[in-house]
Amino acid sequence: MASSCARGFGEEGNAWIAALPALVAEFLDRWELQRDGAAGAGEASLVLPVVRDDGTRAVLKLQMPRQETSAALIGLRVWNGEGMVRLLDHDPGSSTMLLERLDGARTLASIEDDDVAMGILAALQARLVSVPAPPGLRRLGDIAAEMLEQVPQAVTALADPADRRRLRGWASAVAELAGEPGDRMLHWDLHYGNVLAAEREPWLAIDPEPLAGDPGFDLWPALDSRWDDVVAKGDTRRLVRRRFDLLTEVLCLERARATGWTLGRLLQNALWDIEDGATALAPPALALAESLPNR
Repeated sequence: MASSCARGFGEEGNAWIAALPALVAEFLDRWELQRDGAAGAGEASLVLPVVRDDGTRAVLKLQMPRQETSAALIGLRVWNGEGMVRLLDHDPGSSTMLLERLDGARTLASIEDDDVAMGILAALQARLVSVPAPPGLRRLGDIAAEMLEQVPQAVTALADPADRRRLRGWASAVAELAGEPGDRMLHWDLHYGNVLAAEREPWLAIDPEPLAGDPGFDLWPALDSRWDDVVAKGDTRRLVRRRFDLLTEVLCLERARATGWTLGRLLQNALWDIEDGATALAPPALALAESLPNR
């Protein structure tokens, strides 16, 4: 975690890591918590299993304050445990959260039958996107406009003319939909690894990065889940299409719009890759795009 914080956030990340022991001690004391197991870490977060003074098992999540963590707090408060891990307490200033304890060792990826796993994810996603987005979240319309502004420059970084045509095509799909960006609260990163086994319900979502927009923009992480297994089965087109059909049916999405917004998500990923120095589109993105239904 320390190296990823330093790499991603520079001196700010180093300062946060240096202050972390004191921050842990502060919240263990403030919320009357006892440590209850080994710590886990993400790229910019520390997760500690704890027990409250009333015996409730929970996790203390400490993370760098940034736009994504502020959005997560908004989403967790609004979802209020409906299909989502429950927020028990929080400190907006430091973005520290006390969360319901789930089974971190058992993600949805543990279910071998892909239809069953995707059905569970789709049902959770349908519950999450049923909620209108509250004020304070980033809007898909603004993100779409920003992406379209970046495309002319980004295209010049791609070495293969075919990749340039594909990127322009993905941008055209976004341009057609940008006038109706939607108003649902999206998870933005709902894949198999972000669904954990739980006691209150069999499965609950974690780690949202809420955004206001069309649910079609939220399908890519699910479609990309366990991608190496999809490729290994040797029929990528059929498996992607099967997942897409299941998701759009459960979420009651118009297929053409869902295809367009999924291409928009591929566009967003590609723009991030190009910003990081990529000169070609990622092979998984190309395979997924070719597997989607025609618009």
